[in-house]
Amino acid sequence: MTAARGRAPGAVLFDRDGTLVEDLPGNGDPDRVRVVPGAPEALRLLRRHGVRTAVVTNQSAIGRGLLSVAEVRRVNDRVEDLLGPFDTWSVCPHDPGAGCRCRKPRPGLVLAAARRLGVPPGRCVVIGDIAADMLAARAAGARGVLVPNGATRPEEIAAEPVTAPDVLTAVRRLLGAGEQGGGG
Repeated sequence: MTAARGRAPGAVLFDRDGTLVEDLPGNGDPDRVRVVPGAPEALRLLRRHGVRTAVVTNQSAIGRGLLSVAEVRRVNDRVEDLLGPFDTWSVCPHDPGAGCRCRKPRPGLVLAAARRLGVPPGRCVVIGDIAADMLAARAAGARGVLVPNGATRPEEIAAEPVTAPDVLTAVRRLLGAGEQGGGG
């Protein structure tokens, strides 16, 4: 991947679970939040380069009645305690069957974050761990970088033109500070 087609992105939008922090389905306990390797360094690098950051996350446990909005906020606050502040958060609280416009793979979260950041979607990059993240990026007119983990299906990896082995490598490539080349 080349450095954002010759320039750094205006914003990088991160999926939360499985991308920035370990994916613990239904986690409402801030003390259980564990940052994935490389995430702190990746965010420091983006901030040092003046790139805006956001989180775009589906939190269907709210819509399914498993977690309250307050519990999810406490977990999000812990993520910021560990990784530093994000410029904005876009959270879909809806049940998967609700048919909302925000739930990834729909573009609503990405479009909302881009609008709040004042960055056109075409200058945004979404970093996530599953196809829904990449589909939401494309649907919004943003670019995506897939960072696979144990939950990423092989066919999702095969379908993505841009992958990276970890979040830090993805960010370095976006900024033109890391290894160049295709997938990951």
